[in-house]
Amino acid sequence: MASAGSQFQGSKEPAAGGAFPWLNRYPAGVNWGQAFKPAAVQELLDGTAKAYPRRTCTNFLGKTLTYGAIAALVDKTAAGLQKLGVGKGSKVGLFLPNSPTFIIYYYAILKAGGTVVNFNPLYTLEELTFQIQDSNTDLMVTLDLKILFDKVEALLVKGSLARAIVASFPALLPGSKSVLFKLFKGRDLARLRGSPAASRILLDADVVAKAGILEKVAIDPVNDIAVLQYTGGTTGTPKGAMLTHANVSINVMQVIPWAPELLEAQERVLGVLPFFHVFAMTVVMNFGIARGCEIIIMPRFVLDDALKLIDKAKPTVMPGVPTLFNAIMNHPKLKSFDLSSLKFCLSGGAPLPIEVKQRFEQLTGCKLVEGYGLSEASPIVTANPLEGPVKEGSIGQPIPGTIVSLRALDDPSREVPVGEKGEICVKGPQVMKGYWNRPQDTADQFVGDYLRTGDVGVMDDEGFLFIVDRIKDLIICSGYNVYPRRIEEAIYEHPAVEEVTVIGIKDQYRGEAPKAFIKLKASAQMTQDEMLKHLESKISRIELPAEIEFRDALPKTMIGKLSKKELKAEEAQRQKSG
Repeated sequence: MASAGSQFQGSKEPAAGGAFPWLNRYPAGVNWGQAFKPAAVQELLDGTAKAYPRRTCTNFLGKTLTYGAIAALVDKTAAGLQKLGVGKGSKVGLFLPNSPTFIIYYYAILKAGGTVVNFNPLYTLEELTFQIQDSNTDLMVTLDLKILFDKVEALLVKGSLARAIVASFPALLPGSKSVLFKLFKGRDLARLRGSPAASRILLDADVVAKAGILEKVAIDPVNDIAVLQYTGGTTGTPKGAMLTHANVSINVMQVIPWAPELLEAQERVLGVLPFFHVFAMTVVMNFGIARGCEIIIMPRFVLDDALKLIDKAKPTVMPGVPTLFNAIMNHPKLKSFDLSSLKFCLSGGAPLPIEVKQRFEQLTGCKLVEGYGLSEASPIVTANPLEGPVKEGSIGQPIPGTIVSLRALDDPSREVPVGEKGEICVKGPQVMKGYWNRPQDTADQFVGDYLRTGDVGVMDDEGFLFIVDRIKDLIICSGYNVYPRRIEEAIYEHPAVEEVTVIGIKDQYRGEAPKAFIKLKASAQMTQDEMLKHLESKISRIELPAEIEFRDALPKTMIGKLSKKELKAEEAQRQKSG
């Protein structure tokens, strides 16, 4: 784990097998051993707002706000939050789609001294309740869109949540669009005044209007937690990764030298990935703000809208997941959109097929590079160089200041030599402080100072890393981690189910998708639709099985444990012959 100090620096000590292999062919002009000064995350915004106050910061459905305007709103909001009692130790939840509201409250919470807790808007009430209670979140920020507010209201009524701040969605739109939205889509807006939880609802406009003077809070970047980022880790049980201010701010600083052709205060980044996801939080929002980018914000991904936006707003940077790039390439009218403004795209969240990379670059003229990371590392660990060798299947080399060590699968304290298979373990200033209130899980996740990822890889003699297997039982679905165990537990809650096994199957669009094999109890009957209905309130949409197969018996090991190996082999053969 990262230790306290005035600065973090890439270690000069060689790995057990000799010098770090990535230094044999590191990208020209990138200093792997450079030092990084820990800083509070809000300094990213403060620095850019001071240098470029008139530069456009956010472009949301046609309405733009400058860095100066965003910074002023952040200060007012932070002062309003302090008046509500937010300070050191406070956990404030963000239950928001991509929007200026997300950016303003994210930085305001940090400036008030609090900790941001990111919540996925697709979560069920059960999942939200768990995360609220586990994180000690007592204040949630959301919009007055019914699809969001109805869940927050239910949490308030149930007593799971103490208070909520609700911001106006129409107020985020340009004048004419705001009027039209209220006129034609008014039914999508929540009626706050008549809410049974009205006494515990605060309006964003009031929080800002009644704000006092912002009190500066002393932040210890190395130890103070900026973000609680919930993740399944290697087990699927949701745990809050404690990302310190230094973890989050330095990860941005580590990424910047990787793309030297991206110029300060001249780029436009497309925010199509959700900001509540750690990948977008770092490489879209925080990176964009640190570099003075115009952040072109999409509240949700719709392929046609995304292509029209690229054509019109001319973004130069677009982080995404492989399914996004694949969808763009396969759009039937792709040639009618001008994508030539794109200079740099970073793919993460799931393996990037080489054919997708090559074809996307051919069609757009944009460099598409694959990176690798995990929530516990804020998240970026490795990336492929913009220039230089393209090695099929590689997730790239360690970014500056990061050491990747491959450890023996039967003894994680022992490092394996170059070319041998081992568990990918990571050391660097971006690695989390630990899991919130889970000392044993934290201890299990580390071997010495190294974070265990649960991924099995091989490193070549130039430090390029290749993932070859997973220790953790995990399905990567459109860039999201989906844990079979969570789906299995939800299925077992149905009284008709005797046994269930969930595996990942190949999915043309999402990369992988869950498939459930179910054995029903004697004389019980059930359809796929009935099971999906049972699961709707228990797991998120992304976790719902793409296929459900009912069987008279499920394969087991010699000791009687349910076995996935045979089912995976069957599916692989079926897809091969199909």
